Amino acid sequence: MSVKDMVVERFCELCRERGIRLNELANLAGVTPSTVYSMTDPKRRDVSIVTVKKLCDGLNISLGQFFSTPGFETLEQEIQ
Repeated sequence: MSVKDMVVERFCELCRERGIRLNELANLAGVTPSTVYSMTDPKRRDVSIVTVKKLCDGLNISLGQFFSTPGFETLEQEIQ
């Protein structure tokens, strides 16, 4: 799994835990829903760390809390 896929999976997981949809997360974070939905598009390669920070702020969690999961700990190197 790529780091981008893990980021998307983590936000989806956090939304499920809180009972909110991705467009609600966008509103909480002060970004457009299209920003969040484009992040989930498999054709997009990268996700901006600024966007990740804004979404974390909308969920009232730190970047450390966001990335502190077994999934991120076991990611393989992205260098090919």
